[in-house]
Amino acid sequence: MSHETQVILDRVVLVKVEANIYGARKKLKKEDLVLADGSKLPPEDLASLGSKRLLDPDQLTVFNRLKKEAERICLRVGTRFLGGFAVPVESAASITAELERIALDFAAAKTEFIAGYDAAVTDWVVRHPEFAGIIEQAVDSVEFVSTRLSFDFLIMSVGLPDSLPPADVARLESKIGSLSEQMFYEISVEANQLIEQSLLGKEQVTRNALRPIRRMRDKLDGLGFLDHRVAPVVSTIDDLLVRIPNKGAIEGSILQEILATAMLLSNPDKTRRHGEGLLAVQPPVADDVEEIIEHAEPEPPATPIFAETVPNSPDFTGLFDGIFDDNLDAESEEDDWALEVLMDKNQTKLVADSDADESNSSEHSAEPATVTAGDDEEADESDQDYWF
Repeated sequence: MSHETQVILDRVVLVKVEANIYGARKKLKKEDLVLADGSKLPPEDLASLGSKRLLDPDQLTVFNRLKKEAERICLRVGTRFLGGFAVPVESAASITAELERIALDFAAAKTEFIAGYDAAVTDWVVRHPEFAGIIEQAVDSVEFVSTRLSFDFLIMSVGLPDSLPPADVARLESKIGSLSEQMFYEISVEANQLIEQSLLGKEQVTRNALRPIRRMRDKLDGLGFLDHRVAPVVSTIDDLLVRIPNKGAIEGSILQEILATAMLLSNPDKTRRHGEGLLAVQPPVADDVEEIIEHAEPEPPATPIFAETVPNSPDFTGLFDGIFDDNLDAESEEDDWALEVLMDKNQTKLVADSDADESNSSEHSAEPATVTAGDDEEADESDQDYWF
């Protein structure tokens, strides 16, 4: 087993949710149907009759809701894996507490349902008097129904036996290797829902639109060990969230950035390539900056190196060229626009960061460094009370 695989296994637990819900259905039989003279049913190898309901399906809604809630809780911090959910070890305690609460709610709903089961069946028969016979002959006993309603969960570590055939090891490593792909897919599903339900066609939105963004950010951050490209994507979201106004509706350019970020996250491939592109263009560390300043030309002394060279530097020209190109015949205009917004924002941030580094390293100079365009914006934001 590879080192990367072992690292992932050490950092996750597997959460299995087992929710059994009574279907309240039985197979529809030929004798349940009243056919007109000369009518003929198709043979079973051609068509099946389907099923009949034994009571109002709304009676079972609470159980389906609790099951979906349990899955959402696991997906909030984890990703689907081996029929369950791979969840970071540090989230296991909070997941356990929430699933225990759901188990209690499920048990209470079951008690209430079993107590009213006979009345529910009777009500269903009254609502369909012409078919009372085919309902009553298929009704299950209360004892049987009770065995078909249950909720439980299990949290365990995943490991490999000492002696395992190489083919089985490779199979597990393949499953683990696909975890990041599954994670990016789940993020894309939530991002698409955010776009369709809250952002498209809106000139302004409330702060509720930020909840999915923060939820996606926290999930990516918690599962960042699955893929090295996650960290810069999280930084992109953080850079956006820190500039959200503290009060009032969200509109204008900041709303456009939220939409652009959601559109990026809605495409798993572009999200991965965006993270990879940001990693490839990390700004120089402080030691590199000092070395550049030390060997720089002395004239003119008051002009900062980065302030002059960054916009036209060949190292930054076309910073994201090719990163977001799909080898497809056509690219959607919406994706291009979203990426343009994020690329422009990233360019500005790189320039501002470089200026800040040079300013710190040149404090001994008698003449102050020239301030670039990004500094005023940072100064305006420095005293802001951020909403989160």
